[in-house]
Order: sequence, then structure tokens, then C-alpha cells
Amino acid sequence: MKPDDVWRRCAQWGGIELDSDQIGLLVRYRRWLTEEASPAGALGPAEGDRIERRHIGDSLLFARCLPDSGEVVDLGSGAGLPGIPLAVALPDLDLVLVDRSGRRADLLRRVTRILDLPNVQVTHGDITAVPGLARAIVSRATMSPDDAEDLLLPRVQPGGVVVLGGSWVSPPSSPGWDTVEVPASILDQQVWLLMMRAK
Repeated sequence: MKPDDVWRRCAQWGGIELDSDQIGLLVRYRRWLTEEASPAGALGPAEGDRIERRHIGDSLLFARCLPDSGEVVDLGSGAGLPGIPLAVALPDLDLVLVDRSGRRADLLRRVTRILDLPNVQVTHGDITAVPGLARAIVSRATMSPDDAEDLLLPRVQPGGVVVLGGSWVSPPSSPGWDTVEVPASILDQQVWLLMMRAK
């Protein structure tokens, strides 16, 4: 199956129709992940065969839980996942990509320039480096749901959401979090996200 078919399917599940320009940007981003991010250590060396589904496709799934506009923080962005695919797919969102590693922050600034994404800002630091309250915070594999509830939920606006990459293995379950099930037909494998809304 072609990568763009997977990406379109993931985006559609998230409520988005990707156009040809957006697909082109995702193709360029995939090339950057393979040729630059992975050799620089921002993506594991064994991840090359899983970039389309496990990384870019998975990132697009977060769109289902996000607002149409406003500031979204991607905490522990690493190589820009899920933030860069979301910035491509949802140009009305303002994405703040946050990473503690100066080297990864430099890589994120570079790919933002390469893809010419005006709706992306890169911050070197942790969540405390982001002023104000966001509409949403997304994160993949950076902390437990309990830690995210304590640290991240107070940093979103009332009615805003925190969305965590859940699991590709089994349904995650954590008190207070909604488990969002992604049907197996989307990525040819069942996956889950965790979401909590601020009061």
C-alpha cells in the first residue's frame, strides 16, 4: 500500500482531507526523517521501515481529538512527531514543538525551515518554557498518564485537551482518561490514544 493511502486514511479518521500539497510535504518530511533525523539519532535506527505507519500515520490520528484552531503544544517532540504531521494537516493550528535536547530542537528548526511551516514554533526546554495556557497538549511516549495529568492538564485552557500516544499492543487504561480506539482498518492494526479534557 502506498504511504499516501495510509496518510489519507489516518487523516480522514481524524476528520481531515489531505490535498496534494499536504501529501507532498509529508513525503518531504518522510525523506528528512530517513536521511537526516534518523542518522542524527532523533529516530531509532530500526524505525526506517515503520516511518509511514508507526510515525507519520500514527501522528495524524491525534487530529481527531484536537480543536480546529489555537495553540497546540507537542511535548517531547523529538523528530517532530506528532507535531510536524499535525502542522501540515491542520494549518490553522499553531504548533509549539518542545524538546529538552538542544540538538533535537536544532533539527526541528531545520525541518520547519525545509518544509516552510509558518504555523510551527520550536522551544528548547520543558513544558515550563511555554508561557500561558494551550488549547491542547499532545505527546508520544514521554510520560505516564498519571504524570501527564499532574503536569500537563493544568497547562491547558478550560475545555482543552491532553492527548497521549496510547498503545500499539493492548488497550491502555488509566483512571480519568478516555481511551480512544482506532479501528484496525485505519493502520491495518488496532491502536489507541488516551485523552483527558480540562474542566
